[in-house]
Amino acid sequence: MASFQRAAVFSLVLMSLLWGSSQAKDLLVGGKTDAWKIPSSESDSLNKWAGKARFLIGDSLVWKYDGQKDSVLQVTKEAYAACNTTNPIEEYKDGNTKVKLDKSGPFYFISGAEGHCEKGQKIVVVVLSQKHKQVGYVGSPAPSPVEFVGPAVARTSSASNLKGGLLVALGVLVLGLF
Repeated sequence: MASFQRAAVFSLVLMSLLWGSSQAKDLLVGGKTDAWKIPSSESDSLNKWAGKARFLIGDSLVWKYDGQKDSVLQVTKEAYAACNTTNPIEEYKDGNTKVKLDKSGPFYFISGAEGHCEKGQKIVVVVLSQKHKQVGYVGSPAPSPVEFVGPAVARTSSASNLKGGLLVALGVLVLGLF
């Protein structure tokens, strides 16, 4: 009977961990409200921020900006490289843009304001495939375009990691009681 109880508790703890780490997140682009602007330097590039984050299917990117002066354009890889604003996949002008990342692979975004993309106001976000979506995954860098250099780190906007750690500790404690 005790082994059945241990197995049941362990299963509950494992399901809680999987649920807590798989929740979709709203991620503020650049990590701050005024990040959608021409970068002051290469180190201020939004691609530096994107290269350090983990993006999963179901997450959403959120931009905060002045919709009277700027916009966000989702574009192809070619339009991104050429800063071509003429035929975007999607155009957002509301100043509070939210884009759901609904598939794995790269997403390309540029500013719609004249001359801003050429000055570095653009970002590529690489969404991990389902096979990379593992509990506690902090392995090698996320697949990324050639423009990025540097290792990826664990997702930054999650209290679920803390919750998951607490659940593991609770599970170990409970299992030790049986």
